[in-house]
Amino acid sequence: MKFNRLDLNLLVALDALLTHQSISRAAERLNLTPSALSSALSRLREYFDDELLVQVGRKMEPTPRAQGLHDAVRDVLVRIDSTIAIQPQFDPASTDRTFRIFVSDYSQMVVIPHLLTLAAEQRCSARFEFLPQVSNPQRSLERGEADLLIIPRGFMSPDHPEELLYEEGFLCTVWQNSELAKGELTYDRYLASGHIVMQPPGGAGESFETWFIKRYGVARKVAITTYSFTALPMLVQGTEYIATVHARLARLFASTFPLALKAPPIPIEHMQQAVQWHRYRTQDPGLAWLRQLLKQAVLRMDDEDARRASTVDGMTRQVT
Repeated sequence: MKFNRLDLNLLVALDALLTHQSISRAAERLNLTPSALSSALSRLREYFDDELLVQVGRKMEPTPRAQGLHDAVRDVLVRIDSTIAIQPQFDPASTDRTFRIFVSDYSQMVVIPHLLTLAAEQRCSARFEFLPQVSNPQRSLERGEADLLIIPRGFMSPDHPEELLYEEGFLCTVWQNSELAKGELTYDRYLASGHIVMQPPGGAGESFETWFIKRYGVARKVAITTYSFTALPMLVQGTEYIATVHARLARLFASTFPLALKAPPIPIEHMQQAVQWHRYRTQDPGLAWLRQLLKQAVLRMDDEDARRASTVDGMTRQVT
């Protein structure tokens, strides 16, 4: 198919070339030979009257014209994929789709297991690919590299639809045999203690430390940093450190490991965890099914957490 003398198949090649900036890697992604992709690049260069990719040392770098084209080309391909290529109906038991979901390790622990259980109950044949927490998740959505984002509302793009899944509070986790487990966790004890904190990798978003300093004008004594939310409650064991953790995650770990949970001595706003999808894919029946399944998963998560809370609260009272 051609448009203004341009073979539209070449746009797929151009997107792969600009994404990978390598003929061999782009060819591998498209299941083509490097010579076939080199030929496509030559045709693209002729059409745009621009080199598009130039060799600089051992790597290829895009020209200014190519940089300007990349987002526009990706937008066209996402639009085509979401309107023309998408199937009008979705059957979870016969689909061969892969759902790519941007999600933190925290969400993978508390809500995703319920999502997968529900999918299994429907004999869903889809493949799920959970993508790691990175900076600018909105760009992954824009470029069609992720089907859904499950992240706090403050990190979402204003250009795409989103829906609240649930709200999350915070609890302080301490080792059950520590001095911190005894008595009230006051503001002074909290500030005087060492803290284990999660620092987003690669500068992916604002850390809790940044929020804390902005809100209270003081810094906690950070003893340990980790890139993982789920590591926080584990790392306090055998120490006199504190980890301030998502409440559902804290209760999940405290039901199995020797942890005591304390209410934070400072008011911490609840996090609003939401799901976001590309505006072109609102009518996608597969994503509509997946979003509905997420809502059901949240209900199951909350039922399980409510049962766990009563048990964990009793254990904490025995410690203190």
